[in-house]
Amino acid sequence: MNTESTAIGAFVLILVLAFLAIVFIGNHKEQPETASDLQGSSETEHEEVQPYRTGIPKGEHIKSPFENRSLDDLIQVTSPLTDQEISSPLIIEGKARGFWYFEAVFPLMLADSRGSILARGLATAQADWMTEDFVPFIAKLEFTPDYGKSGTLFLHNNNPSDNVDNNREKRIPILFAAQEMMTIKIFFGNTDLDPDILLNNVYPAERTIPKTQAVARAALEELLKGPTVQEKASGFFTNINPGVKIQKLSIVDGIAKVDFNSQLEFQVGGSARVGAIRAQIIQTLKQFPTIKEVIISIDSRTEDILQP
Repeated sequence: MNTESTAIGAFVLILVLAFLAIVFIGNHKEQPETASDLQGSSETEHEEVQPYRTGIPKGEHIKSPFENRSLDDLIQVTSPLTDQEISSPLIIEGKARGFWYFEAVFPLMLADSRGSILARGLATAQADWMTEDFVPFIAKLEFTPDYGKSGTLFLHNNNPSDNVDNNREKRIPILFAAQEMMTIKIFFGNTDLDPDILLNNVYPAERTIPKTQAVARAALEELLKGPTVQEKASGFFTNINPGVKIQKLSIVDGIAKVDFNSQLEFQVGGSARVGAIRAQIIQTLKQFPTIKEVIISIDSRTEDILQP
């Protein structure tokens, strides 16, 4: 009886062990692949798979659309041509590769022979710019030549990235067409003529500018530039802040109404300076016989402006 019980016990134990072995083997086969299984059995195998996912073969150079292209293969200007005589307003036309633009525009500027910037602007694509093909453009610049008979037109690609290697610039030498000139007066303070600067006295300085029908506005624009180096040497100075802009000018029935931005009254404390600012503007406009009265405004306000 004891022998028979022992044999049965051993048989049951064998069955239990067999069952556990089957369960263990089954669970091992059903385990999912690990991250290393999916990526390959080695680091080398993983690196070979990565370029396939990104589409960039290992070690391949990412070529810029500007690389190995001449300027003529990037941008072509049909107007103005090299050494062409130009006058204001200047219309610039041509075509450029789509990647020369960004958001359908690119910057350009005009400088005189000293390098002084006469005008800045944007050229605008005249067709869909999302292409590598040539896309026509047009731009307009208004300017007044300040110095010399020649200058340069600069056309820059619009490069929103930080990669300076993609910067490109087209330069076109130009000539300024001879213009009929006129002489105007602008009014400043003068330490030589009024050494104590106690009164709101202003004195005329003459400027020669291209002839224009908008002579009153041209005179004010010259006034806002401030005195030249030569004028400063003669004692001229201005009480008007830098950065003042004319927002509107109209002349009706002998009354000139001129509206400036808020920079005109920025930190202009003192009744003497306020009076001098008014005198500079009023006398510059009243030199013209058609102007009998001047009304100054700031951001369309005439009340409580230019207070000491």
